[in-house]
Amino acid sequence: AKQKYLHEIYQQEGKEMLKSKAFKQFFADSEQWLVPYAQYCYLRDKYGKADFSTWPDHQVWNEKERKQLSTPSSKEYKEVEFFYFVQFVLNQQMEAVHAYAREKGVILKGDIPIGVNRNGCDVWMEPKYFNLNGQAGAPPDDFSVNGQNWGFPTYNWDEMVKDGCKWWVRRFQNMNKYFDAYRIDHVLGFFRIWEIPSDAVHGLLGQFAPSLGMSREEIEGYGLHFLEDQFTKPFISDWIIDRVFHERAAEVKQRFLNHTHDDIYELKPEFSTQRKVEVAFEGKTSDADIWLRDGLYALISNVLFVRDRKDPNKFHPRISAQFDFTYEALYDSDKAVFNRIYNDYYYRRNNQFWYREAMKKLPKLVQATRMLVCAEDLGMVPDCVPWVMNNLKILSLELQSMPKDPHVRFGYLGSNPYRSVCTISSHDMPTLRQWWDEDFERTQAYYNSMLYRGGAAPHPLPGWLARDIVGRHLMSPSMLCILSVQDWLAIDEKLRLADQNAERINIPANPKHYWRYRMHVSIEDLMQNTDFRENVTELVCQSGRE
Repeated sequence: AKQKYLHEIYQQEGKEMLKSKAFKQFFADSEQWLVPYAQYCYLRDKYGKADFSTWPDHQVWNEKERKQLSTPSSKEYKEVEFFYFVQFVLNQQMEAVHAYAREKGVILKGDIPIGVNRNGCDVWMEPKYFNLNGQAGAPPDDFSVNGQNWGFPTYNWDEMVKDGCKWWVRRFQNMNKYFDAYRIDHVLGFFRIWEIPSDAVHGLLGQFAPSLGMSREEIEGYGLHFLEDQFTKPFISDWIIDRVFHERAAEVKQRFLNHTHDDIYELKPEFSTQRKVEVAFEGKTSDADIWLRDGLYALISNVLFVRDRKDPNKFHPRISAQFDFTYEALYDSDKAVFNRIYNDYYYRRNNQFWYREAMKKLPKLVQATRMLVCAEDLGMVPDCVPWVMNNLKILSLELQSMPKDPHVRFGYLGSNPYRSVCTISSHDMPTLRQWWDEDFERTQAYYNSMLYRGGAAPHPLPGWLARDIVGRHLMSPSMLCILSVQDWLAIDEKLRLADQNAERINIPANPKHYWRYRMHVSIEDLMQNTDFRENVTELVCQSGRE
């Protein structure tokens, strides 16, 4: 409906707008990215798909075509000018909003996602900057025990650093037109990214890239006899098959496995990777089929080490291997050795290396604009991350429920650094109300030890208590306190949604649950709600953040 409407507006007013002085200035300023983007959009719509590798022609941007696409009298220009028009209108709207916000003393904060779609214009235009044989994601955490596979390609940092990270600098400088501050999503990606093989579905078989893989000699130097075939290929034995598949064990052996020797099996070639299994189970949505498919995924990721993607003679301990069957099968003495290898590798080995990697990139980006730089630095954070962020004066992200100090269960708000953004929940997390009812024992501990209240914690979270929690966060020493609208609305029981689960934005482990949330009340109605407005005003004024 929106596209149809835009085309009607374009037919009505577009031709005149594209003759304007304002458009000509916009085109001159934006030509570098605008021309390829417009041709990409035209071809995407012409061929009915974004996957440019399947297009019959133009599978990569050709710089020689820029002149024709930039000449208003040419046939090629006329084919793409609708997309110039749309981007011009968007640019005008964004610049007007930015100017209006500044007039009112409001700072707009933008967002830089860490990745781009593998079928998007960025990859089509400059494929040299991307590794298309891998997938970016995140290692396992409390939100996803199998890790996260985001699907987008990883960056070819060697190529990016060669030209001074021009691709990133251009990106940041364009944002500078619309924002006064920005958040770098997953800043850890500038140190190292979690790279998953293209034939994997889950994130467990990934490795940090770049990172210093371990040689066979190094591993054996710790005292672990390195059995390459046993440790790098899925370890599948009778007892594992029985444990995973129970009464369907015999069926699994017959359909999916080949017997090799003794009680050891291997996957048949047509099921040897998670992607092959995914294809084999496509369209099968019953609980029994999904359970069987996930069991096969688990067999495939049951390895102790993964081979380095660049050097086949180097290896990486598989993330969270301690929770899997290969580790369980080790002698206790070998388990102790593997734990030592694992801890050294993930928490010490790469620190200086990753520090140097980040310092090749981030200073150029921070210095590219005068915007205030904030970063999302949650997750498996190596020691070198705060070194770089302090050096470059980048604001960290502080969540009381995810403290940076491993020795405490909840963060102390009064200990937040000044150069930080304080919040309660993010777009990938449960809202305050959801978190409150997820784990009653944890909530009780928080109620007693952080809110200093006696007795039993009330459930569900009452508005007066949500207000107390919001107020405490606003009082923190963090330079910025930015709370989601759901957590603000939690303080008003008449205004907030009845179903707290309808507040959730993303569930990272569920690819079908992204950006679901829609505000149930308009900004105009909120402005007219005297009780809510006074509540917010009082909290902000009490904290000294007005």
